[in-house]
Amino acid sequence: MAHNVIALLADGFEESEALVPVDLLRRVGDNVLLISIKDNDLEVTSSHNVRIIADDLISNVNIEQLDGVFLPGGMPGTKNLDACPAVHNIIDRLNAEGKLISAICAAPMILGKKGLLNGRNATCFPGFEQDLKGATVLKQHAVADGNIITGKGAGAAFELGLAMVEFLHDEETANKLAETIQFII
Repeated sequence: MAHNVIALLADGFEESEALVPVDLLRRVGDNVLLISIKDNDLEVTSSHNVRIIADDLISNVNIEQLDGVFLPGGMPGTKNLDACPAVHNIIDRLNAEGKLISAICAAPMILGKKGLLNGRNATCFPGFEQDLKGATVLKQHAVADGNIITGKGAGAAFELGLAMVEFLHDEETANKLAETIQFII
């Protein structure tokens, strides 16, 4: 079964953190859209000045159709995501339904500030641990705890993406994908 997931892009996002998980989910047949959080511009510029054309705008997202949301890190991308009320609305709605919420690098701080990591295991880019309010911070590349999956940084993008595949599908699907892409666990 294909799942509907969105990756939220703000100016200053980290390219590999955004695109690797999107690629992995698409490889297993999921419908993943790149969503610009801008009001009326599909073009989003990464932290390394790579321009990406998103699939749609956040104002057009139908939350009821979503199975998950993904927040790439990078600076100032994470701060831009955090400043967007629509991002918080999507996170709140999906969390209330136990649907996938995934964040990598600095972006788990958004979940921590919201109190969503309280009593959970999580990870983030070194230096942002204090923002993971109430979490047990692990030094792993990717940490899954219930419906929330967090990743440490760009080097963990494959592990985070595979954890997302496992959450939405199953361990066997994630393992087959890892083998297909020659990812050595």
